[in-house]
Amino acid sequence: MTDPTQTFLRHTLATLAYRAGRVCENAPPGFSDFRATDSTRTAGAVLAHMGDLLDWAANLATGSPKWQTAAPLSWPQETDRFFAMLARLDGVLASDAPLACPMERLFQGPIADALTHVGHLAMLRRAAGSPMLGENYFKADIAIGRVGKDPGAATIPFR
Repeated sequence: MTDPTQTFLRHTLATLAYRAGRVCENAPPGFSDFRATDSTRTAGAVLAHMGDLLDWAANLATGSPKWQTAAPLSWPQETDRFFAMLARLDGVLASDAPLACPMERLFQGPIADALTHVGHLAMLRRAAGSPMLGENYFKADIAIGRVGKDPGAATIPFR
């Protein structure tokens, strides 16, 4: 029988993938260097941090709680890295291997933080003059295990 917490956590990762896919797709040229103020991270640094969080989560889950801060790459490379880290974590959660830490801790720490940063990137997109189309995420086609960067067609948009 599948652990319901693990199932929910994997659905959360699929939701993160869907929302991050929306915020990353069609980002305008130079968006990676955009920042709200001089004292905040650039969009590229936020995305790099999100990749770091997922890498850390996979490390925690496999018993190696090592944190690494990666230097931001180009927007396309950082997008690929983020989704690779997301797939890595989803693979760890999908395996039959026991986790080295409580799933609730993975959610309350790195995963919830990454979800928060998707919202930051969405706000930065709007501030940079390239807002995303509002979407009814309740009706979005989100499925466990679908953690790639192509979110598919948008659902019913909010206008």
